[in-house]
Amino acid sequence: MADQTKTTRPAVPETGVADLGLFGKPLFEDPSARALARVGVVDVGSNSVRLVVFDGAARSPAYFYNEKIMCALGAGMAETGHLSPEGRVRALSAMRRFKKLADGMGLSELTVVATAAVRDASDGRAFCDEVLAETGLRIWVIDGKEEARLSAQGVLLGWPGAYGLICDIGGSSMELAEISGGRVGRRETSQLGPLKLRDIKGGAKARKAHIKQVIEDLHSVLGTQRDRLFLVGGSWRAIARIDMVRRGYPLQVLHEYRMTPRAVSATLKYINQTDPEELRLISGVSSSRMALVPYASEVLSRLVKTFRPKDIAISSYGIREGMLYEQMPQRLRDRDPLIEACRFAEAKDARMPGFGKTLYNFILPLFKSASAPRKRLIKAACLLHDVSWRAHPDYRAEVCFDNATRANLGGLKHTERVFLGLALLHRYSNKRENSRFNDLYEMLSEQHRAEAEVLGKAMRFGAMLWMNPDEDRGELRWFAQKKLLHLRLTTDMMPLFGEVAEARLNSLAASLGAEVEIKTVKPPKTV
Repeated sequence: MADQTKTTRPAVPETGVADLGLFGKPLFEDPSARALARVGVVDVGSNSVRLVVFDGAARSPAYFYNEKIMCALGAGMAETGHLSPEGRVRALSAMRRFKKLADGMGLSELTVVATAAVRDASDGRAFCDEVLAETGLRIWVIDGKEEARLSAQGVLLGWPGAYGLICDIGGSSMELAEISGGRVGRRETSQLGPLKLRDIKGGAKARKAHIKQVIEDLHSVLGTQRDRLFLVGGSWRAIARIDMVRRGYPLQVLHEYRMTPRAVSATLKYINQTDPEELRLISGVSSSRMALVPYASEVLSRLVKTFRPKDIAISSYGIREGMLYEQMPQRLRDRDPLIEACRFAEAKDARMPGFGKTLYNFILPLFKSASAPRKRLIKAACLLHDVSWRAHPDYRAEVCFDNATRANLGGLKHTERVFLGLALLHRYSNKRENSRFNDLYEMLSEQHRAEAEVLGKAMRFGAMLWMNPDEDRGELRWFAQKKLLHLRLTTDMMPLFGEVAEARLNSLAASLGAEVEIKTVKPPKTV
């Protein structure tokens, strides 16, 4: 991939060195990370042409711009051998628009890749030449195994420690890749894209026999996969959306949505028995995508039966995110995407960047026995505790919950999103009952809801002692067996412990079922 030269962005303040393993000094001010501050990529696929401009924290980028145009370049290729004439006109028009948009955003270069349709078409090279002549954009036509590698890297962008099998379905092809230990392993490609399957002669019987043979051939190379199956691609996301509808699932976030093999089987049966137009209306899937869902369903059914994964996860990150990951130095790849994104949000939006770390250290004694994954969420909550301060006071709690549960954050299971959201809600509100989020709360156990409430109220109290992040303000100590919450404050910090702060401390103690003990000490002498 070609290196990208980006526009200069305003500097954001560093938040200091963190204290959790790999969560060291934030990298978004490092020159190599700052060079990735705004990256533009175009994916010329068999079904769609999409422009994505990534912006923000380099390890966990935000989507500054994202536009997709359904061109169906690969439609009819099985019969004609060349790109769809109508699709080619639409794709060229899309490329003109994307080039103009990139110029307006100050991007000096777009990285453009084309996949199965362009690489297989007899006029694929001619199309690339036409795009170059009209827009100056050079299209890199990649083979199937390279497409599989980039898609797998996209999954690693969101799941750094992921292991399992990546399955990326496009319009004209389907790619498989193994990932383990942050690395991409064996890769295979096939012609199992829905546009190709739709053109197979002999009807459903011949099509299913073809799918079975191809997947068995892939299985003979890759073997049974007992780990997780990561699904990448619009057709898989459409099936997941229908699964959500069938289950009445309350959180409408596709990234990291989990399904069991049994749930997939039930949903594929539901799709087969339900009118496609009814499915489209209740799930919000576009008509062009819905037309491909039956073919993708046949592939997924055989894929799960043959490879037998332990569970299935949807990844919204794929080849485009893999193109960004390709440009990252290894030390950036090794960072936690959630923590880096939260750090960036704090540096950009908090009233006092850096206080999140201080707050974390202050409340951590309440969570001494917490696991490393739980401390990671506590860290994220502390970094985000003040980023929504501009919202109206009456709605801050709801805004915080919405931001955590629906934001584009990598490295978060759905239950972790709800835990983080609930903790941030309690940062601004003592109560959570009778809200529009009640069905989401039910995704957590009663114990985890209580833990989120304690975390939120601890942050709510700790924020009252808001001064210089490096100033010694005292400490909290928690004696779980005695049910005693001990607060030590220096005498010069006592003026901050007013009526509101006391009320918040008592609310925290009530959630812990604890008594409160307060002690004042003289501040240490400065030399």
